Parts: sequence; structure tokens; C-alpha cells
Amino acid sequence: VQLQASGGGLVQVGGSLRLSCAASEMPSNRYSIGWFRQYPGKEREFVIATISGSNGRTYSSDSVKGRFTISRDNAKNTVYLQMNSLKPEDTAVYYCAVQVGAILSTVRNTRAYDYWGQGTLVTVSS
Repeated sequence: VQLQASGGGLVQVGGSLRLSCAASEMPSNRYSIGWFRQYPGKEREFVIATISGSNGRTYSSDSVKGRFTISRDNAKNTVYLQMNSLKPEDTAVYYCAVQVGAILSTVRNTRAYDYWGQGTLVTVSS
């Protein structure tokens, strides 16, 4: 599985941005697909994820709940991260990732993911 993240850029506080993650293929069995972000000098952290076959149920961090949503276009093997009401603290490099097997207890665990995209930078200016 190869992942290509795109859509990052510069946006003002309160603005919106949509990131895309195009996959070369999706695993044939159950999987999680999520977004993570990383601040300079910090560990990568969980943002939001969804599990295949879960009827769209999502899992998100408290810091983005109500502002960020994840969606999928299965026909295009693409996952989107819609980011609204952006804050300066959302400035980071964003990564998409796939976990084969979709273990619910680890959906927020960075180390549980098997495939990663290259990251796209989001900068929120005040």
C-alpha cells in the first residue's frame, strides 16, 4: 500500500482546508485509516481515524473533535481530512496512515500503523 498525502498549505485562523490521501490500493481485509500530525521536535500524534466497514464511525482526538472530519471515496481509494475552524496550534505536518487488521484498541496508536504517506505541511497564520 502506497499513500500520497496532499492539500497542505497556508491558511488563516478560522479558515478551512481539506487534505487528501490517495492510496495505491486498500487492504482486502479490515483496516483502519487515519490522520496523524507532528510538530517540530515532537512525537507524531493521533488526529482522527476510521475503520473500514464501520459505517463511517470515526475516532478523533479531543483537540480536533467538532472541527475535523474524515471521509472516504472508496471508488478513488482516497481519504479526506476536512479541517474547519483552524487554530495556530493546528500548524503541523500531517500524515495519513493505514493499519492492516483494524485493531480497535490501537486505532489511536501511531506504532500500530503499517503504511504511511509522506506528510503534508499545514500552516495556520494568525
